[in-house]
Amino acid sequence: MTTALILVDLQNDFLQGGSLPVPHGDTVLPLASRLEGRFKWVVATQEWHPANHNSFVGNHPGRTAGEVVKYKKQMLTLELAHCIQRTRGAELASGLMLNRVNKVFRKGTDAEIDSYSGFFDQGRDNATGLHNYLREKKITHLYLLGLTTEGCVKHTALDALDLGFKPYVIEDGCRTRIPSPEAAAQTITELKRAGIGIIHSRDLLKLSAKQVKA
Repeated sequence: MTTALILVDLQNDFLQGGSLPVPHGDTVLPLASRLEGRFKWVVATQEWHPANHNSFVGNHPGRTAGEVVKYKKQMLTLELAHCIQRTRGAELASGLMLNRVNKVFRKGTDAEIDSYSGFFDQGRDNATGLHNYLREKKITHLYLLGLTTEGCVKHTALDALDLGFKPYVIEDGCRTRIPSPEAAAQTITELKRAGIGIIHSRDLLKLSAKQVKA
């Protein structure tokens, strides 16, 4: 068994003061940094949108954030502009141990289609390179945390399972856009039913560094 920690979209725009902050998203950072030191392999996903991305409400005059529109056979939920390439909002949070991140995988780089998963875009036509990287390192088990439980964490975990990895979501290392226990519980139940492991950080921290890095 070879393990990796995946940090999902821990970027400035999703934190306090960002353009699309996740409630209490900042509280994930200390735990993420603590867990980084337990793993030999740490990778991060990073939304990296062009300014003309079709999911941005500003690119759809007359529309409002939260509306769902059809665009080229896909349904887009319109959001405020966020994680625009080469802006501070797109940068990984400085509260992370960035020197412990082995590699960063960017997603959402195509203006025509969104990408919630760290592995593929929504149409699964274009891969980020994460799958090949993990296979090259002979990694079999993945531990995921980040933002958000019901969004990019869920989609990344589901794709990981589909690709033959054994994914675990670190429940207390994720936050939902709707800050309620019910919203988180609903996604956790969905993930469990799909066959994805759910783990608490305390259980990981009980393991020796040798056990985690095996």
